[in-house]
Amino acid sequence: MTPSARVQAAIEILDGIITAARGQGPPADRLIAQWFKDHRFAGSKDKRAIRELVYDAIRACGPVPSSGRAAMLGLAEEQADLRDRFDGSNYGPAAIEEDESVAAGGIAPEWLENLLIASTVGEDEAKGLLARAPLDTRINRVKLPAGSDGIPEGGEALPLPDALRFPAGTQVMTWEAWSAGLIEVQDLGSQLACAAVGAAPGDSVIDLCAGAGGKTLALAAAMANDGTLVAADTDRRRLSQLPPRAERAGARIAETLLLDPGQEAQALESWQGRADHVLVDAPCSGTGTWRRNPEARWRITPKELEKLVQVQARLLRLAATLVKSGGHVTYVTCSLLDDEGKNQIDAFLAENPDWRADMAELPLGTPHGAGVRLFPSTHGTDGFFIARIGRP
Repeated sequence: MTPSARVQAAIEILDGIITAARGQGPPADRLIAQWFKDHRFAGSKDKRAIRELVYDAIRACGPVPSSGRAAMLGLAEEQADLRDRFDGSNYGPAAIEEDESVAAGGIAPEWLENLLIASTVGEDEAKGLLARAPLDTRINRVKLPAGSDGIPEGGEALPLPDALRFPAGTQVMTWEAWSAGLIEVQDLGSQLACAAVGAAPGDSVIDLCAGAGGKTLALAAAMANDGTLVAADTDRRRLSQLPPRAERAGARIAETLLLDPGQEAQALESWQGRADHVLVDAPCSGTGTWRRNPEARWRITPKELEKLVQVQARLLRLAATLVKSGGHVTYVTCSLLDDEGKNQIDAFLAENPDWRADMAELPLGTPHGAGVRLFPSTHGTDGFFIARIGRP
């Protein structure tokens, strides 16, 4: 493919991504993969170049662009050489017309930028949310005891003992070590969230929003497979991915619970007041994950955010009922908005004065309210809010 044809391909893919973002359709990576499947003439170098153009254009646009062409012209404001690709050649984009629509730049739609500012997220921290993410991994001590060999060399050691970082695009899942369950792909911020729980061998732990189980597996390793670990979620598809992952990792999960949204307490009734730790990795806006899913900032709406905040508060209250005296609830969101983090914990502690903030000491994190925040620009992680509260 010619350079101009690659730009036109990226424009076509961006059109689909923009439409999907407005209608809550498939994510960008799925649409890119489908385009490659439908256009098998594209070689590996073409695919790599097109993918980079698509994601660079998404990152360059703050509000949702009017079209893929407008998005690419917005990117051309940053990468001037792209303007030469609008040459009207065969399979290339038409020449640029005077006063043609160009997508606006920025961090996010204006209403979302205002919330970041209100949550004291600085300009550099906000820009860091759109940087490219490296690939972080966690050594699985269930299968690879400390001092054992088996992990490929070359990973950058991170502040947690079992965390290693590799360049973006590293094909970890092709390694024999990954197939054998010796290593897991997991962002350092997510690993820090699990460390904040403080789970230890012999504990009873509930992962209330387990999803596909990435944090569940980390908790199993922290517990050395000794204790009771329950993974619960309302998403059947994601929860169904946990058993095969646990088998590969050698992780012992006592129970997986599929919950009905809004009726979670009924399924967890037998656990009332019994758990040492409950992890609430709450559903959120995902502002901290924009490095990996930059189009996510086009999908969230004020109404959806309001619903998420209500769900988060309900799950936090539910988690509190599951904890025994002296136990803890660890509340985590991959969001930097105060409405989803600091304000949730402040409101809970105000309503429950017998509870206390009891944040575990972590090697990274900026204190924020009763918890800490993690920033890509400062800590090299996805964006997170983490707080741990204790029941006396």
